[in-house]
Amino acid sequence: MRNHFIAVPIAVVAACIALASAPARAADYVQAPGSTLVFAGKYQDEVFVGRFPGFATRLSFDPQQPAQARLEVTIPLASATTDNPDYDAELRGASFFDSARFAQAHYRATGFRSLGGNRYAADGTLSLHGIDKPVTLTLEWTPGAQPVLAGKATVQRLDFGVGAGDWADTGLIPNAIAISTRVVLRPAP
Repeated sequence: MRNHFIAVPIAVVAACIALASAPARAADYVQAPGSTLVFAGKYQDEVFVGRFPGFATRLSFDPQQPAQARLEVTIPLASATTDNPDYDAELRGASFFDSARFAQAHYRATGFRSLGGNRYAADGTLSLHGIDKPVTLTLEWTPGAQPVLAGKATVQRLDFGVGAGDWADTGLIPNAIAISTRVVLRPAP
């Protein structure tokens, strides 16, 4: 009888040790309201800023195991806006995003690299205009009930065929376009 009472606590302790040493599972998140995806560049030396209000993000992430992260962003190109009707018509047209032919862009990354603290790098692939190219996104993770993933990257627009004809002139619009995002997250359903 006495051995039975000793065996039960030992089994409970062994189970607790096994659970504690099991790898942590990444949390799955989806984008919540209040998120932004912004791009910026210059046109004839004047800064312009645009945004993609219709983008959607899915993330699987555990800060203790960043190499296991998975990030997927879908960007509907017809939602691109600079709040300037003249720019927007041109931006969505055949010379730039050609959103009638290429409805969406996608960014996918599997695995983050730790940069120290709550900073990471995601070496992913941007699919835009029918072209896939590597793009590194520098990220900052803010934990909480609604965690935030903020990121920045630079995209070479001509690598993706964005800005055809006269718009390929980097004297009018530089090749480098700055991208920044702030994604508010909630647990995936």
